[in-house]
Amino acid sequence: MTTLATPAVKGSVGTAHTRVEGRDKVTGAARYAGEIPFADLAHGWLVLSTVARGRIRSVADADVLAMPGVLAVLHHGNAPRVSTDYAGILGGPPDPTAAVFQHDRVPHHGWPVALVVAETPEQAREAAEALVVTYAREPHDTELSGDRPDAYAVESGPGPAVAEKGDLEAELAASAVVVDAEYTTPEEHHNPMEPHAATARWDGGRLEVVDSNQGTGWVATELARMFSLDPSAVRVRSEHVGGGFGSKGLRAHQVAAVMAATVLQRPVRVVMTRRQMFSLAGHRSPTVQRVRLGADPDGRLRALEHRSVSRTSTVYEFLEPAAGPARVMYDAAAHRTANLVVRLDAPSPTWMRAPGEAPGSFALESALDELAEKTGVDPIELRVRNEPERGPVSGLPFGGRNLIACFREGARRFGWAERDPRPGLRRDGRWLLGTGTAAASFPALALPSTAAVTAEADGTFTVRINAADIGTGARTALTLIAADALHTAPDRVRVRIGDSDFGQAWIAGGSGGTRSWGWAVTAAAEELRQRLVPGAGIPPEGITVRSDTTEAVGALAQKERHSFGAQFAEVAVDTATGEVRVRRMLGIFAAGRIVNPLTARNQFVGGMVWGISMALHEEAVRDRASGGHYGADLAGYHVATHADVPRVEADWIDDADPDDPVGIKGIGEIGVVGAAAAVANAVWHATGVRHRSLPIRPDRVLQAGAPRA
Repeated sequence: MTTLATPAVKGSVGTAHTRVEGRDKVTGAARYAGEIPFADLAHGWLVLSTVARGRIRSVADADVLAMPGVLAVLHHGNAPRVSTDYAGILGGPPDPTAAVFQHDRVPHHGWPVALVVAETPEQAREAAEALVVTYAREPHDTELSGDRPDAYAVESGPGPAVAEKGDLEAELAASAVVVDAEYTTPEEHHNPMEPHAATARWDGGRLEVVDSNQGTGWVATELARMFSLDPSAVRVRSEHVGGGFGSKGLRAHQVAAVMAATVLQRPVRVVMTRRQMFSLAGHRSPTVQRVRLGADPDGRLRALEHRSVSRTSTVYEFLEPAAGPARVMYDAAAHRTANLVVRLDAPSPTWMRAPGEAPGSFALESALDELAEKTGVDPIELRVRNEPERGPVSGLPFGGRNLIACFREGARRFGWAERDPRPGLRRDGRWLLGTGTAAASFPALALPSTAAVTAEADGTFTVRINAADIGTGARTALTLIAADALHTAPDRVRVRIGDSDFGQAWIAGGSGGTRSWGWAVTAAAEELRQRLVPGAGIPPEGITVRSDTTEAVGALAQKERHSFGAQFAEVAVDTATGEVRVRRMLGIFAAGRIVNPLTARNQFVGGMVWGISMALHEEAVRDRASGGHYGADLAGYHVATHADVPRVEADWIDDADPDDPVGIKGIGEIGVVGAAAAVANAVWHATGVRHRSLPIRPDRVLQAGAPRA
């Protein structure tokens, strides 16, 4: 035995720490899913449909099978059968898009119709491009509008499809000021830096998948159910992930890799191309949103209606709950929110950073700005006057709502007091200048998780938890949390993540990862610390304590728990060319306990940059004739680049909830919420012209004409 000699250290949480895996990443020692070597590895290449709706008539695989290196061609006529008759772990049925090659139906352009497997990626690609698939085409429909008669209401998680109180029409009729406007957002795509990649192999009767995902337990559970395996017979590992943003769950490439590994009895790797990601990795649905606000002359709301229509596929019902933010942000005597979808012949949408909140905040916060203009009330003061005491729909108390404090601090630092509210007056040479603001919110989730903490014989500690670090710095945050709970230094703690064998834990999603994992790690570490006796011996195998927060999470008092924030933007607009440039942005957030200021600021700023991209650049356009994308790559799909990103500052205020044992609220998504609205509101202030459709492209600025006099 070795004697425990742990120095009593506490206070790591809240201080800036570089990433514990940072050196491995910059030196190339950190390996991603598509880089890990396997003996006898084969490579699969997906073949996607070129029609938007119809049936597969034939797959001419004979000539392809004779090509050099080709091992197999899987399609609906010969692929292993899988099950989809089960409830997915995130609620509802699994996305049938993942259950590839099960029938001859083609529900959208880019549907997986075959997998070609060969000895090398080059051979697989060449053979896949040579494969001839013929189709029986059928008429398709990909067009979304807000007045489609086939739109229907859908529940969003714990929230109802439609929430309403009071007499909306009566309150609107009694209002001195009314805003009634339609706002639209386009189809948007995640496109993380690391493409989706998975390698599947059978090892002694056990399926092992090395993958890039946002939750190995999630993927392992889904694969076990789909292939009718005992959960213990599936292991999924995902050590390093180069971005996810909601896109890296169970997808077609993982299932195809498992099928091929089963047929060939050798490891098979399938990697999506960038173009394939536009069809197979999910996306943010376009939305058409109508907001109606009725207010007294002083801007106090009497009526609020937010109705959102989004698109889903014909094979899977997914909702972009854009009307959700209104259920948290503002109250009124009459309050109605509704989320609706339309089934169209397009790929299935999925979660994308701040699902619902990102597009919903654009519409809601733009409408608030329009109300401020009509009433002559300062946009910040308008929000102060409409600050609710309890959840407008739930009626629950807030577990900390420091939104107004964010606005006060942001206004001071941004210089809001010097702003002339009249639009179209400030100039800098050829540029019209304007400033805008918007509010932000995102739920603070806590989900049950398990963790194990081991006191090692050498005096160090090992944490094992099935977390996922998708670039957020989760490893580092959990290292700091564990170190504080153990009263030791961070360099004495090793955190192991990304392995389904570590047990159940929440995914990296919903800004709930660090909060959920940190709770489980703290519980295990504190119990372990209490068991250890200074000077006592540690056996060679160490001493391990395991936690499960299911009961504790269930006992948490019911409140409206959210992160909040205030976004500020200054823009310059050239109405002769239509060019819009963001000159500076400031975000002030109330996001609970900040674990690592260094990586937290990165998350906030990254979200705000995404907001610039959402406001001015991002837009996936579908060809009405083919149902496919124009420019399904990063040349055709524009995102903000270095030249588009100005001085972006993010900071936070104290935000404690005395009834919350964790204090962490989550920061991964709130940075993008409200950012696009702040930019759009600033464009109005610069030009006097309101843009209600994103992105604010140069042609739209030119179409809008000269600034209002």
